[in-house]
Amino acid sequence: MASLTIRKLDDNLKSQLRLRAARHGCSMEAEARTILVQTLNTPVSEQNLATAIHRRFESLAVESLPIPPRQEVRNPPDFGE
Repeated sequence: MASLTIRKLDDNLKSQLRLRAARHGCSMEAEARTILVQTLNTPVSEQNLATAIHRRFESLAVESLPIPPRQEVRNPPDFGE
């Protein structure tokens, strides 16, 4: 197994890691390892952004939403030139 040293870690970030590790009852090293495993072992989606947005909102049946009537185009403001 490999080892990793992280230098110049923000004090606030270190404190958050320490508190999170304490909540889970483990060491900071074990908590950092868990975070890395959970983050990096998540499969990367092969779908594009448009497909992801469509899948996210397809259950809302947006086709049935009413379309507001169009309004007349307003004249641009006259600044008295």
